[in-house]
Order: sequence, then C-alpha cells, then structure tokens
Amino acid sequence: MNQMVPIMDVPIHNVTMEEATDTVIDFLSSNKSHTVFTPNPEIIMEAQKDKELMECLKTANLVVPDGIGVVIASRLLGGQRLPERVGGFDLMQNVLDRIKDTKIRVYFLGSKPGVARQAAKNMEKKHPGLQIVGTRDGYFKPDEERELIDEIKRLKVDLLLVGLGAPRQEKWISDHIEELGVKVAAGVGGSLDVMAGVVKRAPEIYQKLNLEWFYRLITNPKRAKRMLNLPIFGCKIIFLSLRTKYQK
Repeated sequence: MNQMVPIMDVPIHNVTMEEATDTVIDFLSSNKSHTVFTPNPEIIMEAQKDKELMECLKTANLVVPDGIGVVIASRLLGGQRLPERVGGFDLMQNVLDRIKDTKIRVYFLGSKPGVARQAAKNMEKKHPGLQIVGTRDGYFKPDEERELIDEIKRLKVDLLLVGLGAPRQEKWISDHIEELGVKVAAGVGGSLDVMAGVVKRAPEIYQKLNLEWFYRLITNPKRAKRMLNLPIFGCKIIFLSLRTKYQK
C-alpha cells in the first residue's frame, strides 16, 4: 500500500484512481474484511471535533481524497503530494465495472426508501452481469440492525456499499465490519442517489474543472450551511502551511 499523506491528522492514501481501484479489487480477492472511506474537506473538518469519526478514518484500510480541496491541501502543506482526486462515486463505478461477470456479490444499503433498489436496477443495466443480491434503505431502527446484519451474512455479500451519510456511515461500518462477513464495506455518501437518478451529477464541464461542489451548492442551496466548512478548511490549511514554512 502507498504511503499516507496526513491532512489535519486524517491519513489519506497516496494513490491514483487506477491504484485505488486495483486496491479494492485486491481486497475483494482476499479472505479478510476491509473498510473504504472517501473523505472530502467537510468530513475532515467534522473529524476535528468528532473523535469517533477520526478513529474510523485512521483505522480504515483505504482512505482516498474525495474532493479537490484535499488534493490542494496536500500541495500547500509541503509534504508528499496527493496525485489526484479519487472521487468515491467514480471509484465505485470503476469497481462495479471490473467485477461484472464475476461471482462477487454486491449489496446496496442507504438513502430513502426505494432509492437503493432503483440504483441496483440502473447499475445492473449499466454493468451487465453485475450480481447485486440485495438492497435496503437507510431508515432502519436500532432494533432492526440485527435482522439487517443477518441478511447481509446470509446473502454472503462480498461488497457492501453504504450510503448513510457522514459520519453515520463510517461509524456504522466500523462498528459492524467484523460481524458483517463482507470483504469490502465502503462509505459512499450520496452515490446511491446519483446511481438511482434521483440526484443528477454535475455536468462534465464542472467535473473537469473540479467544481462539482459548486454545482451541488447552486442546485441545492440547503447545503450552504455545510459548505461553510470549505472556507474554514481552506483557512486552516493556509495557516498550517505558513506555520510549517516559517518553522523551517
């Protein structure tokens, strides 16, 4: 595994998209359980005040930079640079495409009722031969967790995509990874909504300019409060980079 690049104490794996995809495929070929998380600046900021989330990120098997801000931060901090953004949605699309026509069993968990099921249908059309063996929305109660975990174990799931939103998904995966029996459990945020067509992904021009965050803001102003973490993140990174520079 490549070296880690710490961004405000959150360890990020120094991998390209291709390397991250290969790593997940390797995980799926093993007999162990692995966790995959995709923090963006919002999640990194949340981890500064949430010790449990920070521990989840520090103990994960693969942590990739889902946000151009994280990549820029690595360059400003003057240490090892992250080569590129590794978006969680694109990473999972690459993995699903690689495992089609194999015996790898997939389960979608999260989002509103009906979304995971529609996402599964869409992905089966997009990746013919993909084995999605079950779905469940994210509105389960604590007393329903045992039934959910037992179902995932009974279905012999290999790849579990969990879209419960941060930090709930990271904590849920970390709490249950050993008993789930899956080879890979990945926190995918709102990716199931995009797969289902409930939420439209940013047009290609926004993707190429690394402005997907801006597109989400202008199309969903309710995110404005959460987006306040972005300038705070930027200011903290600039402060840390200046402190590092003048300490040399």
